[in-house]
Amino acid sequence: MQDVTDLPFMRLIAHYGAPDYFFTEFLRVHPQSRPEKHILRSIDENATGRPVFAQLIGEDLHHLARTVTELLQHPVAGIDLNLGCPAPKVYKKNVGGGLLREPAKVGEILGRLRAAVPGLLTVKMRIGFDDTCHYDRLLDLMNEHRVDLLSVHGRTVKEMYRSEVHYDFIARAVQRVRCPVLANGNITSAPRAGAVLAQTKAAGVMIGRHAIRNPWIFRQCREAFAGQPVFRITLADVREYVERLYRETLTPEIAEILHVNKMKKYLNFVGQGVDPEGAFLHAMRRAETEAELFAICDRHLLAEPERAFAPEPFPGVIARPNCETPQGAGHGCSLESITA
Repeated sequence: MQDVTDLPFMRLIAHYGAPDYFFTEFLRVHPQSRPEKHILRSIDENATGRPVFAQLIGEDLHHLARTVTELLQHPVAGIDLNLGCPAPKVYKKNVGGGLLREPAKVGEILGRLRAAVPGLLTVKMRIGFDDTCHYDRLLDLMNEHRVDLLSVHGRTVKEMYRSEVHYDFIARAVQRVRCPVLANGNITSAPRAGAVLAQTKAAGVMIGRHAIRNPWIFRQCREAFAGQPVFRITLADVREYVERLYRETLTPEIAEILHVNKMKKYLNFVGQGVDPEGAFLHAMRRAETEAELFAICDRHLLAEPERAFAPEPFPGVIARPNCETPQGAGHGCSLESITA
């Protein structure tokens, strides 16, 4: 998730129960690009004990290959191509989800990447741009270019995050491609992950935004898949998570109000499981200082500390559009995965 899946957030997720592997934020590839230093840090300084795949977004064949050569000097688990980002500012540049309109171009990119990547090559895609007319051809390209892992978000680019997820299309990919397939889209909880796996027969699930709301979700999935008791999250646990999140993502040079505002974007997700009326969300959006923010957290999370945090987002409790995610996390461009 862009501006989310950085080194501090990876450390934080690993503290509560790491996924099987991480994908970085996407590295923008164009003629003037160089791998972003903070993204390289998430690879070079990764101490989570989990592999990290470097995620690329771009269309220039030469510069994609050049970037791969640079990245292979770092301890990457593999190279991931983003064919799923639905942000208009991205697809209008004919990268991310925009490339799904041009299967021939996708084939050229995969061919060039396959030649440049001696190890694992993975792809994240949606089921189409504004329709699914190219879907089967795109799946066949995954076989043709020997992609090692395919993650499928079961919506078109134009559907963004508004529609129901078309899990039948993910099941179709499982049947058609030779590599393992990860199911993505509305994986809100461990029971939901289990239901999606049963429906699609996918090899695992990819989880993005709901790991912001519930960093225990990977641990809970692992417990559920193993038939073990699933960890019960309390509001006191959530209060501790918010404190740790604030400290982990704090940098000395950022002003207090800016960091409080950044926290609000994370807490838009957390608040979906605190109370069905959205009172926590309403209050925290008005905080302007660290002291005010944590006073609100104490009032809403420690009044009944042993009360369960909702395992699914409360219906109707939604993030405000202008601060839904930390600077683009809703684009679903970088995610974490867990296999069944």
